[in-house]
Amino acid sequence: MNAVETDLFRSAMSRLASAVTLVTTDGPAGRRGLAATAVTSITDAPPNLLVCVNKSARSNATIKQNGAFAVNVLSEQQEKLVGAFSSKSDTDPFCEPDLWSCLETSAPILVDTLASLDCTLDQIINIGTHSLFVGHVVAVRIGGAGRGLVHFDRAFWGVGGQ
Repeated sequence: MNAVETDLFRSAMSRLASAVTLVTTDGPAGRRGLAATAVTSITDAPPNLLVCVNKSARSNATIKQNGAFAVNVLSEQQEKLVGAFSSKSDTDPFCEPDLWSCLETSAPILVDTLASLDCTLDQIINIGTHSLFVGHVVAVRIGGAGRGLVHFDRAFWGVGGQ
């Protein structure tokens, strides 16, 4: 069986539109976050979701140690936050405390996001370069209406809403 080239696979996957989220965590191992598009629901009874995080990301070990994380679904107006959560940024993305709160766990919840799901870490599955974090959703906050932020063909786009 022939192996698919990594660049070809990435190009194909760039054609799959994905919601842009900020995955955040806080606890004994510290506060961290990353922008992620590999997030999906698994079941609604019980409410569980899946977040895929590269093993080389600093947030990977922090989520494991803290045992909790939140998924913050971004609106089109929040695109600038993606850069603040990149590994290349020197800025503390949590430096504006008025933008953040928390629900059940200590994971940071973005105050004006479209939706936030607060999770306890239920299971970790390691596959290749990534850890698949299964989170049990313990609290949800629904924000105001707006256009969702998606990543498609290596660019950001606003969809739906007003």
